[in-house]
Amino acid sequence: MIRVESLLKSYGALRAVDGLDFEVRRGETFGLLGPNGAGKSTTISLMVGALEPDDGGVRFEDGSAPSSVAARRKLGVAPQRLALYEDLTASENLRFFGKIYGLTGERLRERVRFGLSFAGLEERADARVKTYSGGMQRRLNLSCAVLHAPEILFLDEPTAGVDPQSRNRLFENIEVLKREGCTLIYTTHYMEEAERLCDRVAIMDAG
Repeated sequence: MIRVESLLKSYGALRAVDGLDFEVRRGETFGLLGPNGAGKSTTISLMVGALEPDDGGVRFEDGSAPSSVAARRKLGVAPQRLALYEDLTASENLRFFGKIYGLTGERLRERVRFGLSFAGLEERADARVKTYSGGMQRRLNLSCAVLHAPEILFLDEPTAGVDPQSRNRLFENIEVLKREGCTLIYTTHYMEEAERLCDRVAIMDAG
């Protein structure tokens, strides 16, 4: 479903991603496992078209590149750095991202309700995000990423900085997505997370 071939990205003398090759199959959870600084987040940025590679490339099964409109419609991304507006409420964040994804009317309202339920934030729907715990923000970050029901979801260190209870809630949410057949690309430096969630893993170190 996704083929990564000879992917290369450098920042000056630093080789962040060094000739990476792997393939992600439809419906699987594919893990990128490695220490901080291994190049996992850069790889995700290349795979979703946020960065251009110096060499090599990423192709989806229909032949589209990550930056194409066709590819972006089926992608969801929950970045390591939270993609939330702290001065907005959970409902407002979900409505904002829903509109970006092209949702309108009753479909938008339905997906906002879904997002709040998925994150377990129904009772805090009208509180500003800056008042949330780290775990609540991570859960909302994931809800925003799946609002448009993407075929492929990129999860970059989704449990970073969260408490055990929120971590388990995130695991449960991810397992729901797995059962629904979503293709997941999951980065982590925790072996136990990879063992619990991933069907296959690629181990990265220094690119």
